[in-house]
Amino acid sequence: MTYAGDVTPAEAYAAVTSSEDAVLIDVRTRAEWAYVGVPALDPPHRPVFVEWQRYPDGSINDSFVEDLRSAGVGEGATLYFLCRSGVRSIAAAEAATAAGLGPAYNVLEGFEGPHDASGHRTVSGWKVAGLPWKQG
Repeated sequence: MTYAGDVTPAEAYAAVTSSEDAVLIDVRTRAEWAYVGVPALDPPHRPVFVEWQRYPDGSINDSFVEDLRSAGVGEGATLYFLCRSGVRSIAAAEAATAAGLGPAYNVLEGFEGPHDASGHRTVSGWKVAGLPWKQG
């Protein structure tokens, strides 16, 4: 494993809301933030939003680490990366670790989690765990 490890959404929420040195970083796209929703945390725990893949073409954000630093993510902070289902966030945690940031954790299940038998994202993830979020 080339990052610090995996945590559940509840573990990430507890860590971020109990420490000013922990940062939740949502690496989904602008479209996902706008139309699906975002974690809703009060200051000073508000999430940082940096796309891992650019919308709309899906290209990898070549300035990801620089964008993190520009958003105020500094050395020594504990980082929790969140995407839709816990895949892009692994790549983001690996990139942050390689750049000397972190420790960096992947949030398992992501914001929406995997599909259920009907093709809906109702199985697990940040939203299903009942953690604070808002839409629109």
